[in-house]
Amino acid sequence: MRFMMVYKPADVKKMEAEVPPTEQEMADMGNFIGEMAKAGVLLAADGLQSSARGARVRLSGGKLTVIDGPFTETKELIAGFAIVQVKSKAEAIEWARRFLALAGDGESEIRQMHDVAAFAA
Repeated sequence: MRFMMVYKPADVKKMEAEVPPTEQEMADMGNFIGEMAKAGVLLAADGLQSSARGARVRLSGGKLTVIDGPFTETKELIAGFAIVQVKSKAEAIEWARRFLALAGDGESEIRQMHDVAAFAA
């Protein structure tokens, strides 16, 4: 089963201020990502830049609107993602728990991706 794991930090202001992680935080996260790769569960992962560098594209009633960042009114922003291939939702939750232990306060939303295994369940 493939799952997308989306990380939403509790401290949105810190993320939006583009405060870089410490060398130790980078090393710890690098080790964790390496462990996921070695376990064969990691398909893709990356952090995302602040919303100031992004845009929202919306289609409503046939009208396309583009809103450039930053999105200051937003209380929850996506700071990163991972796509994992695991045997169960419980295993994905365990990887998310371990990620949050390193990343700090925040939330990891886990959503199963559409594939043959998803439809078989």
